Amino acid sequence: MKKSKFFFILFLIFSPTLIFAQKKSEVFTDVTKSAGIDFVYNFGDHTYVNIVESSGSGITVFDFNNDGLMDIYLMNGTYLDGISTEDGKEFSNTPNELYKNNGDGTFTEMAVKAGVDDRHWSMAAGAIDIDKDGFDDLFLLNYGPNIFYHNNGDGTFTDITGKLGLEGPAELNGFTKWSIGVSFWDYNNDNRLDAMVGNFLAFDPEYISTQTPGMMPHPSEYKGQASMLYEQQADGSFKDVSAKNKLFYPDSKCMGLTVYDFDNDGDMDILQANDHQKNFLFSNENGNYREIGIERGVAVNSHGQPTGSMHGTIGDIDNDGDLDILVGDLKYGALYRNLGNGFYEDVTEVSGVAASFSGKGSWGTAFVDFDNDGDLDIVSANGTAEELILQYPVLLENDGTGRFKDVGKENGSYFTTKRSGRGLVVLDYDNDGNMDILISHVDLKGEPALMKNNGTNNNHWLGLKLVGENGPASAIAARVSLTVGGKDRVFINQWTNAYLSNSDPRIHIGLGNVNKVNELEVKWSDGKTEVFKNLVTDKYQILKQGKGITKK
Repeated sequence: MKKSKFFFILFLIFSPTLIFAQKKSEVFTDVTKSAGIDFVYNFGDHTYVNIVESSGSGITVFDFNNDGLMDIYLMNGTYLDGISTEDGKEFSNTPNELYKNNGDGTFTEMAVKAGVDDRHWSMAAGAIDIDKDGFDDLFLLNYGPNIFYHNNGDGTFTDITGKLGLEGPAELNGFTKWSIGVSFWDYNNDNRLDAMVGNFLAFDPEYISTQTPGMMPHPSEYKGQASMLYEQQADGSFKDVSAKNKLFYPDSKCMGLTVYDFDNDGDMDILQANDHQKNFLFSNENGNYREIGIERGVAVNSHGQPTGSMHGTIGDIDNDGDLDILVGDLKYGALYRNLGNGFYEDVTEVSGVAASFSGKGSWGTAFVDFDNDGDLDIVSANGTAEELILQYPVLLENDGTGRFKDVGKENGSYFTTKRSGRGLVVLDYDNDGNMDILISHVDLKGEPALMKNNGTNNNHWLGLKLVGENGPASAIAARVSLTVGGKDRVFINQWTNAYLSNSDPRIHIGLGNVNKVNELEVKWSDGKTEVFKNLVTDKYQILKQGKGITKK
């Protein structure tokens, strides 16, 4: 028998086994149905004709009942009188949904029971322990009045918006206030948590585009709406201090707010991603904010264009100890590499990001070390804005130097199917150290996709929850630094990191083949620095400021 014929026969015999092995090694598996998540998103009717409908809504991950398991809050649209078509009345009063993690891979929906089944058009929600009672509250950002839910600690929430003064104005720039997210931090170092609410644009439902009369108007054809910085007062209420802090831009069109110390000078700065406007970088200079986006290189894309920027996602793509920025947008994205001196260079093309993102319309994006090999990969939810055109989502693998290749289609069937994605979070819902992905959609199917990471390698990891002396006020935006395998790694305790969405609030660090972390440094948000030693890997641990490590 000829060798070629012999090997062909062997191939026929063993090919089913090889194919089975390939399927078995799939990294991401869609488990939405088996996990009990039956949420269906709607945008108020059956026609996709305006910018409210095209914007979608987000996802918030938080542990609302303190059982160590990540729960999921999904925001929904609803019928809007004067905006939705008449056939959309079937979607009147459609609620947001809260999925309690059962700890066995399944979830139970309990928004009504918990009291968080809001019926407004919801965009995003910030989970935060506003009163330091040990339970995360929920600040809901809406097209219309915002809602603040206080966590009662017994599985239920109470609306205390009026008490706090965080509803927001009824209108901004002549039209309904449209909030898209919130970032929390202690901006004035008074040990009280403050909040910056991002607002989008002044939507006029009667306006018909003069540029593209057959399509929805472009965002540039509308006026903007100012984002608002709220300062927490001694009595727990909040006061708008935007103008006082030189942050009042009445025609800005915010899509995302990211708060962190970009220049590592000890105070928190603000990156505001804007829709078809230059992005803002507000530098905190001794308590005074100065806008320096153009000066530092993050205002526009590599062609000098302001595009439909979504949100600034921060992470160290090349493990040089400096924080880089990924901004998803409707062109081909923007990846800004930190030069180490507070200035950035655009590496979107040379990194491979532009080639993978081009033409897809990136909405939710996130850094995630999906294979725990010690470098940050990228996942992106995609879809065209002005028309309901579906696109492939992407999963980009980092080669360790900050260069990326799309490996989605070989790592999960979800990445082989075109969808119209919007909100995106990364989370470890089963606490196995392998980061899972959840994406919301505005396509007519409307179902989210929860993708379980099967952990097809033996790499190690470290999971951290940071608890400050002053609660979140000294923990949010804290900087974690460590050296692993001779590489400097840096992470920020900031989970408001994607369009409309808040990911798993714990810090996840892939370690590759390193199975021990001798020490790491935490630079708390109040300026104090602390070193933690002998951390156990492949576990979640709580780092308490001034009190050491608690294993979880």
